[in-house]
Amino acid sequence: MAAAESVCDAVASTLNLPNGAKSVLPSSTGVIGWRLPAKELAEDIVPKAIEALQTDSAFAAAEAIMTTDRYPKLRSKTLSDGTRIVGVAKGAGMIEPNMATMLGYIMTDATIDKSKLQAMLTEACNQSFNSISIDGDESTSDTVVAIASCLKPLESEDEFRTALLEVTAGLSADLVRNGEGTGHVIRVKINNFPGSEYDARRMGRHLVNSPLVKCAISGNDPNTGRIAGAIGSFMGKFFPDESVDDMSLTLGGRVIFNNGKFVLEGQEVEEELSNHMAEAQLGEIDDFPKHQKFVEIGIDFGISGSDVIVLGSDLTKEYVSVNADYRS
Repeated sequence: MAAAESVCDAVASTLNLPNGAKSVLPSSTGVIGWRLPAKELAEDIVPKAIEALQTDSAFAAAEAIMTTDRYPKLRSKTLSDGTRIVGVAKGAGMIEPNMATMLGYIMTDATIDKSKLQAMLTEACNQSFNSISIDGDESTSDTVVAIASCLKPLESEDEFRTALLEVTAGLSADLVRNGEGTGHVIRVKINNFPGSEYDARRMGRHLVNSPLVKCAISGNDPNTGRIAGAIGSFMGKFFPDESVDDMSLTLGGRVIFNNGKFVLEGQEVEEELSNHMAEAQLGEIDDFPKHQKFVEIGIDFGISGSDVIVLGSDLTKEYVSVNADYRS
């Protein structure tokens, strides 16, 4: 804490902030448990960072906060009144709500009340950053902050709310697509879940965190029983009294389970499902991903309930290699 405070003091002093270090928000990711190089940061890095400040683009900031990230993540939206929302984020591993471990910074020039902005940010985070998982692991460090300079009047709060969700949803998808070793991004659409949105997101994360499901998708293998098994595991543990008689499952838009039984037959269907996964495969990422496709899984419980979308990633040899060599 003392190390973080000393860096904040250095930032405040160099920028001549009237409220001192109270105006500085510290956040970090990295190897947990090792002391920050506070002296080097305060005396060397902070002055250089402030000297490099510019107003042309947020891309440099998105690039600077990368660690094992494969590419920088930057999203923006211009509203009809000319106000803008710009967001940058980092995160590649240990991604599992609540948000850990990631950093996200949302900036706007709109004039908006702090309490309203906080409420909108919470709503947007629940539908984006709190609805993703890369590996099911959490960390000690996560931050999402929204900052408004209040330089321009805002005409529509509803339009702002929609734009904020679009920016955070885009960044959250970027985080999963950018994940350590990620070869496929899985999008699970859950409809009519017999419980709250919070529990529906829990079930979605339970599915995308299943090692067997992740490995099957990594290999473009339509092993659909693993999907059904993960859902059954969650419902049996946490909602044993809820009926799944009307539940239907789809993979790539193809119905794979309905009316209590699998509806799969024939080599052509297997090839169709495998091809769906293969088309969503990211392949080599040079500067940025070549596409933004998903392996699409649909779960509909057939009754009135909650609707959510959860994103996850597959499990590859590269993920193991990255995390085995992280400190080496």
